Amino acid sequence: MKSSSFRFLWIGQTMANLGDVFYIVALISIMYTVSQSAFYLALLPFINTFGRFISGYLSPLLFNKYPLKTLLSGSQISKTFFLFIIASLTTVQSKGSIMIILLIIFTIAFLDGWAAPASRAMLPRLVKKEEIVKANGFFSVISQIIQLGGWALGGILVAWIGGQTVIWLTFILFIISSGLMTLIQDSTEFHLPKEKHPIGTVLKEGWKIIWRTPVFRKIHVVIFIESIANVVWIAAIIYVFVSEVLQKGEAWWGYINTTFFIGLLIGGLFCAKYSSIIEKNLKKLMIFTSFSVSAVTLLFGYNSIAWMSLLLSVLYGIVEQIKSITMETYLQKEASSNDLPKIYGAQGALTSLTFGFASLLLGGMADVFGVQYVFLFAGTLLAVAAVYSFISRGSFPEKYTNDYEV
Repeated sequence: MKSSSFRFLWIGQTMANLGDVFYIVALISIMYTVSQSAFYLALLPFINTFGRFISGYLSPLLFNKYPLKTLLSGSQISKTFFLFIIASLTTVQSKGSIMIILLIIFTIAFLDGWAAPASRAMLPRLVKKEEIVKANGFFSVISQIIQLGGWALGGILVAWIGGQTVIWLTFILFIISSGLMTLIQDSTEFHLPKEKHPIGTVLKEGWKIIWRTPVFRKIHVVIFIESIANVVWIAAIIYVFVSEVLQKGEAWWGYINTTFFIGLLIGGLFCAKYSSIIEKNLKKLMIFTSFSVSAVTLLFGYNSIAWMSLLLSVLYGIVEQIKSITMETYLQKEASSNDLPKIYGAQGALTSLTFGFASLLLGGMADVFGVQYVFLFAGTLLAVAAVYSFISRGSFPEKYTNDYEV
């Protein structure tokens, strides 16, 4: 992973991800000060998810017309421009500017909706085939560090230097990220489609590739099921679990969230360090970790001992991360360079929509049946996904060697 372009990608993406966290933390502080309304704050995650879903659905149109590097750098430069507008508007701090800020937040999320699959599809182009697992693990570790520390650091910075200054700091991070994205050298040639197809046909390309290729179809059946089940690990469900089952205060909510991210971090480090072993045992690891996440989720739901919930949370994070990286590697190894961004675009739309509706479904189930039954339901769904993976194991290559060619 000594490629300079790979370094530009991960450093640039890290700057962008950190900036995304910082500016949302800053806006939460600024918008609440101006509006004194929890409703406006609740709109932030909704607008983010909706913007990414729309963009992910439309992304095949862009992938057919522009190279990945152009989309990556263009997205980040555009985000930088819109963040500059937000930074300027926060100097006014009036209720009238809030709606404009919300619209710009949607726009930035929309730009991220195609940048995320483009970045993931770019990764296997910039490293050797035998380094893909290591690169995925490394990327995951960096991402979890941002998630683990970004919100806390963002909150500290807002309290120390103020929300408006943090937004200007984010603007600087975005400028650096934009510059790094433009330095990436992608040796994969881009070819415009020889024939023009109707927009409806282009939008379906990613879905058709997934459906027609057995290994992709089976992976996405599992991803769909898991998108529903993994809702139990969102902060709102965990908050109820801590209060009703563990009968602990808010501090334990934070402990569980933290240990979960620590588990993801450990899993990513494991994959990065032992990438060669994982490459030789992809299928076995995918199936083993699929059953493991189901078992840990069921144990967590039935457990009422506070310290045990922390151990289970770490364990879940570890096996979930390893499972995700094995499936990600299968996609990157099996898909062509032209098909991969379209697959990721369709996947992003699928997971965003599924996760959004599942959040409402499982939240309602927690109110009606109790939060422990929700974990039972989630664990059962994950078991179904694991059994499906086991039954479908014949579609997956046993292992990849260094001389394997897609």
